[in-house]
Amino acid sequence: MDKSRSTLRVSFPHFSLLVALQPVTGISTVERTVTEPTAPAFPPGIRNVFAFAACNALSFQIVLGSPMILYAKALDASATVLGIIAGMMPLLVIFQIPAAKHVARVGYKNFVLGGWTIRVVFIFLMALVPLGEVFLSKESRLSLMLFLLFFFNLSRGISSCGWLPWITSLIPAEIRGTYLTREAAMVNIASFLTIIIAAISLGQNPQAWQFSVIIAFSACAGAVSLFFMKRIPEVAAPAQVASSNTPVPWKEILFYPPFLKLIIASMAWSFAYGGMGAFPIAYLKVSAGIPEGKILFLTAAMFIGGLCSLWLLGARLDRLGSKPALALGHVLFLGIAAGWFLLATKVVVVSVPSVLVLMFLTGLSASVIGMATTRLAMGVVPEMGRSHFFALYSVAGSLALGIAPVAWGVMIDVMQNAEIVWHGLDLNRYAWFFLAVFIAFLISLTQCHRLQEPTAASMEDLLKDILGQTPLRVWFRFWQRF
Repeated sequence: MDKSRSTLRVSFPHFSLLVALQPVTGISTVERTVTEPTAPAFPPGIRNVFAFAACNALSFQIVLGSPMILYAKALDASATVLGIIAGMMPLLVIFQIPAAKHVARVGYKNFVLGGWTIRVVFIFLMALVPLGEVFLSKESRLSLMLFLLFFFNLSRGISSCGWLPWITSLIPAEIRGTYLTREAAMVNIASFLTIIIAAISLGQNPQAWQFSVIIAFSACAGAVSLFFMKRIPEVAAPAQVASSNTPVPWKEILFYPPFLKLIIASMAWSFAYGGMGAFPIAYLKVSAGIPEGKILFLTAAMFIGGLCSLWLLGARLDRLGSKPALALGHVLFLGIAAGWFLLATKVVVVSVPSVLVLMFLTGLSASVIGMATTRLAMGVVPEMGRSHFFALYSVAGSLALGIAPVAWGVMIDVMQNAEIVWHGLDLNRYAWFFLAVFIAFLISLTQCHRLQEPTAASMEDLLKDILGQTPLRVWFRFWQRF
């Protein structure tokens, strides 16, 4: 059998899938030779994908990120409500399941473009909500914003069903890791700029009109992203998928072994990570007393960390595989959760350097895990039934990502009066939260070890490659002298 490519036919009732297991070339740089075939080039029009990703990040980081969390806190939202805001987007991805059967018929491009256009309309409507302070109470404005966020996320949840199948069909398997790292770079640069703009716009004591301005900026950026999406080349779905009326065997798809293990690992990580977007922000605002503008400046470090993931992984993701990157990302997240716990218990004083380090590492680790998981999914999911596989994959992880912040928020509210001091540790509600998150990341790490990627290297190989091929090598050799 040819070791560079193996083919497995999986037969489901009324549904035959040809699963091409794409190789991850090599386990170490020693095994690579100069005779290795040149990787295929990016297809024409790929610049529009990167431009769309950048403009889209300029948009969604406002309405789905820390600026919206801060606006909700300005309206006296509880931790549970913050959890609902953070979890609404991933929860509504569940509508990808009924939408999946229509994607191939409508076409990837038209399906995604239609949903993205609708959601931009809702962002423009959101920009009007803060201006309603003249005649609406805080409770009414918060309710109205939640109403608009629901329909914004609903349209996104349905239409995003076509994105991964579209891009997977467009990008050759051999360079998907390279594509994902470059896309992540564009997203993180744009996200960093967005948060800096929001921080400057809001300042320390933002008024309602200032929130309205940054949400309007989000809407305009979203409108520009549509221009680039229209220029991305369309990719036709397989003819037998587009024309098939056969019922989809969801059970057989779910229990395809490599896919099921990926689903479980994705859900475990999503649940652990689900509260890390909203509640460190809430902690800095409520417990540490840091003003909005300064919090946003600190949050911007996340996107610098995400940008550094391009330098950290680069071509290594295609060469060494996804599993070592997943393991490294989880180890970093264990350190991040421990760091927040030390801040919350007041063992370490909250300071700009400490928060910057934690935010930077959060962005770096989340980007590494996101790219590695997506690349692994692209390899596991077969061409036949691709829309359904990706819909189930997105829904499973998103359900955990949506339920998690609500559950974490309820826990934080319940633990509000459970503060105790134990051996000098101030075990307040946020300390309990970060301790629980640490345990959740530990469980998630164990699930990563079960993933199937036969040609993947180990985390040790990845670290050796990073130390041997980057400027870290100089520091490593210097350290060995002592």
